[in-house]
Amino acid sequence: MSQSRESVVHGSKAAPKDLPSTDKLLRLSEPLLAEHGHSLVAAEARALLDRLRVRAVAGELSQEAVKPERLQALLAERVAARLKPRMQAVLNLTGTVIHTNLGRSLLADAALQDLPRLMAGPNNLEFDLASGGRGDRDSLVEGLLCELTGAEAATVVNNNAAAVLLAIAALARGREVILSRGELVEIGGAFRMPDVMASAGARLVEVGTTNRTHARDYAGAISPETAMLMKVHTSNYQVQGFTAAVEEAELAKIAHAHDLPLVTDLGSGALVDLSQWGLPREPLPQDMLAAGCDVVTFSGDKLLGGPQAGLIVGKREFIERIRKFPMKRALRMSKLPLAALEATLRLYLRPERLTEDLPTLRLLTRPLEAIRNQAEQLQPLLAAALAPRYTVLVREMLGQIGSGSLPVARLPSAGLVIAPVASKGIGTALERLAEALRALPLPVIARIAEDQLWLDLRCLDRADHQAAFIGQLSALQEALA
Repeated sequence: MSQSRESVVHGSKAAPKDLPSTDKLLRLSEPLLAEHGHSLVAAEARALLDRLRVRAVAGELSQEAVKPERLQALLAERVAARLKPRMQAVLNLTGTVIHTNLGRSLLADAALQDLPRLMAGPNNLEFDLASGGRGDRDSLVEGLLCELTGAEAATVVNNNAAAVLLAIAALARGREVILSRGELVEIGGAFRMPDVMASAGARLVEVGTTNRTHARDYAGAISPETAMLMKVHTSNYQVQGFTAAVEEAELAKIAHAHDLPLVTDLGSGALVDLSQWGLPREPLPQDMLAAGCDVVTFSGDKLLGGPQAGLIVGKREFIERIRKFPMKRALRMSKLPLAALEATLRLYLRPERLTEDLPTLRLLTRPLEAIRNQAEQLQPLLAAALAPRYTVLVREMLGQIGSGSLPVARLPSAGLVIAPVASKGIGTALERLAEALRALPLPVIARIAEDQLWLDLRCLDRADHQAAFIGQLSALQEALA
């Protein structure tokens, strides 16, 4: 009754006293309480009423907003928003296949099928089923890594930065590590090799120059304080022109002549030769070991196509020193990524099926014709959704592998290029479109270049993802209206 009198006196505006108490709103929201419990729903109810009360005092709250059914809906929306995960699935249409900001490599179906079964109950993470005693979690993947790379032993940690840090700390703490000045890389997040050396407690000895380093530079720098020689694959940049570097085989001879280990960080680290699919060849761990490297480190979530991991393979004496170093426990992998890594490595036992079973390799080898045909099918649908403010054209384009892998290599691809019709405010129009794409239920991540928005379709290979993209076009049209 009070509500109707306020409506007569104040027209369409609601007063603070028109808002119910928290207890009354909760009584109206029994289904929410039953589903989510009292604590969360009550906290959101109080926050909602506080916000509405401020609007009512300012004369900005309508009578419609204080109706019971509207308040229940608003409260349900707040609870849903609070429970919505921050990490969301997205459609990667940037043209970068292994995108660091979008989660890098996609896990294979085999890994995804294993995870619910293994994570939902106890497993033999550190239990030896044969002896009935305590086991070593490294044993779950060590055999596979040794078989695939030819290493004597292997261990794993939570990422490749950790692998490099641990190897240096375990083998050279308090002593010197010799490294070419041209390999003092910085990767994403300002992760610099000199800083890693310092953090590991080793002293960096730079040799050579940025563009040229010779065998005599390494040999001349060796002293009684030298603990190891190191090579770092410059996976995220390339120096061209007047250059010189010492190959691993030659450097291994220098190191072994002085009873020193040679450690190589490959960064990305493919396990198969990519050139068989027309892609540039990336150094392989097995090549490095065959050349005489004693320890090789590489990533699990780049070209290998698995979860984030740092893989360390090599000679048994050095791997054992690394495995027993106290820092290893702080950097070890947990059961979830370890299970995904094992499932991914098992796929390499069937190399003929890799382009089908391994999503990263499937995307990298996707035929250009298939991508172009897909672009031609989607063009009229997207053009209709964006008309009359934008034009949409099919265009061939160049993508990239990503995550520092083969930085100068480009992947021929195809997709859709969107341009505003109006000649003024092009930048604003493109940003608005990019924002609307990111705000979709399944966010679409594109790139803006040359006063256009580019949708590279190489990574839109799944039928359900294409269907989701098409299904969201009406929502995109409404968002831009």
